[in-house]
Amino acid sequence: MDKANALVSGRLWRDVTSELAADNPDVALDHQLIDSFALRMLQQPSALDVVVAENLFGDILSDEAAAISGSLGLMASASLNPDGGPALYEPIHGTAPDIAGRGIANPVGSMLSVALLFEHSLRLPEIAAEIRTAVDAALDAGARTPDLGGTSSTGEMTAAVLDELSARAPLEVRP
Repeated sequence: MDKANALVSGRLWRDVTSELAADNPDVALDHQLIDSFALRMLQQPSALDVVVAENLFGDILSDEAAAISGSLGLMASASLNPDGGPALYEPIHGTAPDIAGRGIANPVGSMLSVALLFEHSLRLPEIAAEIRTAVDAALDAGARTPDLGGTSSTGEMTAAVLDELSARAPLEVRP
């Protein structure tokens, strides 16, 4: 995604990604302007696979994608090192200072970010699956923070997910 029709940086972005695409012919590249792509993402989210954008546009698109799921508080993210080095896992909503200390933040994005950590960096997909299953079960049971129209506090939502995790049979993890 870029804004090559209006920004010099967008034209540079296209040049660089086109060069990379030429070196990787097995990867399809489809340049699109950020504004028309934003609409496409809302209308046909399941038609998309991987989206690559500069930081500003990526941040905006990830927030927009969260609206598709129902809340910014549900979304996890991973900034993976292509060389296999350290990675960063965090909810896409960031720190949310406007609601800090009020007990209404949705902890699910953080929990699902931990699931990504287990899956990608620690190579323990079974634990990642357990975390995701526990989150789904807590939501299915009705646990909802205010961003999802519920009344659960951050602590109550966390407790609901932890209760679901403890109700499951313990995993045998092998190195």
